[in-house]
Amino acid sequence: MIVLGRFQPFHNGHAAMVNAAISYLGVGDTELPLRICIGSSQAEESLENPWSAEEREQMITTWLDGINAEIVHVPDLGDPPNYVRHAEKFHGPAGVILTTDEATSSLYREAGWFVIESNLVNREDWQGWRIRTTMQMLSTVVEEEAAIAALGVNMPEPVARLIIENGWQRRLFHMGTGGEPVG
Repeated sequence: MIVLGRFQPFHNGHAAMVNAAISYLGVGDTELPLRICIGSSQAEESLENPWSAEEREQMITTWLDGINAEIVHVPDLGDPPNYVRHAEKFHGPAGVILTTDEATSSLYREAGWFVIESNLVNREDWQGWRIRTTMQMLSTVVEEEAAIAALGVNMPEPVARLIIENGWQRRLFHMGTGGEPVG
């Protein structure tokens, strides 16, 4: 079974999706492996994609804390009708995907995959852009525990701690769409 996302950053919505996949698999009751696919793995650093695939993998691995899952990187293709065949080169042939995204669901279903559609959880708060904006505002906060506590509302605490302790939120200070820097 695969779970596909950009994970920019890995937040509680992603954790809920991966937990749904783990529940579906029955934690060992099936021969299907859990494969977490990091999409846009080659994306240039930007406010929408501030972390490298390797950093996102580290976030996911920190959260998994020993849960058996394979993590693969899937670069973008920019050609939706051919995306699934492209992605299969990285995550393997047709099987099962768990997703919360309608477009992804349609693409994979049309390519012969069994699609499990999971409901979005707390979508109003757990959106990548909202969390990145919060992190951008926190990019100048020097009190690590305060920043970890603020981020821990929307992401697993170990992931917030990893980001803050590595200073990964600081790069957001200089990114933006114009105007004055946040902070």
